[in-house]
Amino acid sequence: PVTLLDVFQEHARRQPHRPLLRFQDEVHTYEDVERRSNRAARVLSRCLGLQPGRAVAVFLPNEPTYVWAWLALAKLGCPMACLNTNVRARALRHALAAAGATLVLASPGE
Repeated sequence: PVTLLDVFQEHARRQPHRPLLRFQDEVHTYEDVERRSNRAARVLSRCLGLQPGRAVAVFLPNEPTYVWAWLALAKLGCPMACLNTNVRARALRHALAAAGATLVLASPGE
């Protein structure tokens, strides 16, 4: 089976300088996103010891960081539980429990 990660990496290989993300005044090419997601995967693996199969909850706002976190986790073979940043209190505790994640990635504002 072909995954979204496979499709992304093929595009990054074939057209590295093509824009992939536009966020506010920033433009991120496939090459930029590939490089940042690789860096994030290395940090998550080396500093946090993430292993394939370990679920990670992601509590990030809608910004480019979310994309490279998602790609980094996919590269590491870690399932990602997407948490809505608008959810709080009991609903957030429930979502975290249901995800079965032992690690939460969040921005300082969350």
